[in-house]
Amino acid sequence: MPSLHLAVAIDRPDTHEAAPYLESALLAEHGALDFVTLHDSFARPGPDALAVAARIAPGTARIGLVPTVTTTHTEPFHVQAAVATLDWVSHGRAGWALDVSATEAEARLFGRRRAAPREELWREAGDVAEAAARLWDSWEDDAEIRDVATGRFIDRDKLHYADFAGRTFSVRGPSIVPRPPQGHPVRVVDATAPQARETAARHADVALVRAASVERADTARAELRGLAARYGRDPQTLLVFAALDVDLGGGEHAAEPGHGGGPLPTAGGPAYRGGPVDLAELIADWHRAGAVDGFHLTPAEPRRDLERLVNGTVALLQHRGLFRTFYPGSTLREHLGLARPANRYAAITGESA
Repeated sequence: MPSLHLAVAIDRPDTHEAAPYLESALLAEHGALDFVTLHDSFARPGPDALAVAARIAPGTARIGLVPTVTTTHTEPFHVQAAVATLDWVSHGRAGWALDVSATEAEARLFGRRRAAPREELWREAGDVAEAAARLWDSWEDDAEIRDVATGRFIDRDKLHYADFAGRTFSVRGPSIVPRPPQGHPVRVVDATAPQARETAARHADVALVRAASVERADTARAELRGLAARYGRDPQTLLVFAALDVDLGGGEHAAEPGHGGGPLPTAGGPAYRGGPVDLAELIADWHRAGAVDGFHLTPAEPRRDLERLVNGTVALLQHRGLFRTFYPGSTLREHLGLARPANRYAAITGESA
């Protein structure tokens, strides 16, 4: 059976100090979870997710760090450089949750253009993801010489122009940041909305789907992997996680009546309300059925539910041999079983030589 993957949101929108975020990340790391996410948008108050991830990176050792960085109203060149920098700061544990900003209120914060339909914004997000990948490859892995005797820092023959032209922007490059430790930091896309599915299928390493049943999750996974194959990708390189809100305030009691051991659809998406043991059963059943590769869980009450998740649900899955008890590698790609991408420009150089 393929490995089970687990991730958790550590959002605290009313918290502006680093300590609570670090505490949550360390707890998730104690449970050997793949990564934590920090949501962000221009539409809500709260600290900058990318800055928080960079701040807590030195205080953690293995857990992946995946902040949301919107692709709307931002400069693609700057976004990719910031995500690459996070990968360097965390020694290869960075990810990037792509999102879009669709409201007029968000557009007015910048004043450069009006709000656009989500279909257009997600096509632009796909362009940003492609431009970022090319810019990450614009430095070959051994482009840095650092030869003090000759004063040469870079082998200019191993820097490359990205020369990307999208629908709304163009980028020449090369990047101002050396190629990230992971080659490409892990890209995460919530593919629940139809508008986001093409971008997820083309560019995501991890796609999140909000499904209230194992059957819907299985259908969504099959559709996304089918799309990925049609776009020329190996579908096995696209991991699909079920995204659930979880309320573990019920302690060790059975799932709330009506949930039947599973999530219920709500206005905010599928929500599970019950105890850690029943949640472990749900996770095991869905994964055993081959419906998903993992789960992304958002605690209803950050501290309480994360503690019960790690010390209850995850501990039980580990006891049953369904989830790892230690990290086999050091990078987020290694946690997820994803290969480090080859550098497209280095391959071209090698062929021409």
